[in-house]
Amino acid sequence: MKQYFIIDFDSTFTQVEALDELARISLKNHPDKEKIYKQIENLTNLAMEGKLSFSQSLAARVKLLSANKSDLEKLVKHLKKKVSTSFSRNKAFFKKHADDILIVSGGFKEFITPVVSHYHIKKENIYANTFLFNNADEIVGYDSENPLSQEGGKVTLLNMLQLEGDIYGIGDGHSDFQLKESGVIKKFFAFTENIERKAVAEKADHVTPSFDEFLYVSDLPQAISYPKNRILCLVVGKVSDESIALLKKDGFSIRHKEAFEQKYVKDVGMLLLADGETIASEQLKEAIKLKTIGYLGNAKNKIDALICTQMGIVLFDDAKNTASNKTFIPKRMADFINKGTTHMSSNFPNLQLPRIDHAHRLIHIHQNVPGIMAQVNKILARHQVNIVAQFLMTNAQIGYVITDINAQYDKALLKDLKKIENTLKFRVLY
Repeated sequence: MKQYFIIDFDSTFTQVEALDELARISLKNHPDKEKIYKQIENLTNLAMEGKLSFSQSLAARVKLLSANKSDLEKLVKHLKKKVSTSFSRNKAFFKKHADDILIVSGGFKEFITPVVSHYHIKKENIYANTFLFNNADEIVGYDSENPLSQEGGKVTLLNMLQLEGDIYGIGDGHSDFQLKESGVIKKFFAFTENIERKAVAEKADHVTPSFDEFLYVSDLPQAISYPKNRILCLVVGKVSDESIALLKKDGFSIRHKEAFEQKYVKDVGMLLLADGETIASEQLKEAIKLKTIGYLGNAKNKIDALICTQMGIVLFDDAKNTASNKTFIPKRMADFINKGTTHMSSNFPNLQLPRIDHAHRLIHIHQNVPGIMAQVNKILARHQVNIVAQFLMTNAQIGYVITDINAQYDKALLKDLKKIENTLKFRVLY
């Protein structure tokens, strides 16, 4: 059965609402600009939450804009820098599925087409409104005959297209949910990477905090092996907002608690601790999913580094206790999750790695016993996998192997690598 993917533009493909951004450009010198910005923003939210008809909201917003073609050119440059992070890193997916992806938006082709075209989306697969201009190139309205300018327009359009196959919708607003409500799509994914509208999320088949999550649950090819929003990052103690913001921006699922509660022990993937906090050795031994610990101070006598090493947990701490540097440790943690870099770790061989495109990175952490590298390469050879690059470093306790391989491989390969005796941790990075 053929699959189609219907993707919204504003606050989904891009991080922002384009008409709101256009208002900020066109009204830059207007004496009442803040008041008008707020009006436009409120009209946007009312429509997205289903509290005002889309046609009423659109007409009122366009009337307030006072924009021209020159403003649109500035907007396009701005929007190209505001593509949602998880969409941007999955550009290969859009290229591979160019025939199956449709952008369906209540926004306008004049700014949507030049942005999404860089992602291999065909112009004939972009459905949106169009502006009307006067002789001075000023926006004076829009084509009101376009179904996407009207309430329920996305449903009307999909019914007109009569696509045959399984259709999946991805968006953040009420008009996106209407596709599911009307029965024209199989499944609706509420996209919350940029904004979560609770009234929409509550009705969705699945809430997807990133495009990676959508690809993962749909068993589709993705740029990273496991969505970062599924990695629980527990922050414990008095940690600054700046430290937390860095990890949150990277897409990890953040929980900030006063203490390391037992209920999180078996699920936590990352742990950021304020100076003075401690972890019991028994908790460390039970934290089977824990990949890295960041300690905002000197971790000596606070965390058992030997147990961390034996569990394959990478520990980063600030031995000099430079409290003014609030992002140093969180950044080390993120770099390990994103690239496998252990540079400046307290307990692991220090490995600083480049990212290699068009390859998958395998991380194998094992007890430092003879013959592991030979077993890894023997398994890769048996599965006829081409090694693009390989890195190995060891210390007295562990060996740390990074292998970049061609993107095409049998998933049985991963199972075989996990089964190697003396393996502590194994994962596919991207």
